[in-house]
Amino acid sequence: MTRVFVYGTLKKGQPNYYRMFESVNGKAEFLASARTTQKYPLVIAGKYNIPFLLNIPGKGHRVRGEIYRVDDKMLKFLDEFETVPSMYQRTEVEVQVEECVGETDGEEKLRAGSIIEAFVYSTTTYQPDWPSLPTYESYDAYGDHGLEYVTREGRD
Repeated sequence: MTRVFVYGTLKKGQPNYYRMFESVNGKAEFLASARTTQKYPLVIAGKYNIPFLLNIPGKGHRVRGEIYRVDDKMLKFLDEFETVPSMYQRTEVEVQVEECVGETDGEEKLRAGSIIEAFVYSTTTYQPDWPSLPTYESYDAYGDHGLEYVTREGRD
């Protein structure tokens, strides 16, 4: 099982959250809410208003998201869903646990304040103007930013 940190449309209450629990995609278990230990620019970009975590450490905000434990099948699905490696790249990031649901993650105890590593889907393949876009600490597809997320089913 592998830990993955999600910050965008795969979080609870967001348009693609259901994909984390479709058994055909594999298994995922929510472990904790967390935030990155380093600052990163989280932007909303492109004609479909997709959230992107730009792999530019030290800029932006400590991004809030959720940690999931996923099996190999789900990890493979997420790689395909996130269009790795052309749109996103799966890299490791340190996150600080804010609130956990479970007592343990395998052998390791997860507690509020603990720092762990998890995979994140960030990108180094972005447009030149993206680093100058507004950055967010937390993504919400339905937020007051006025940028409506276009689901895959609604794209041309």
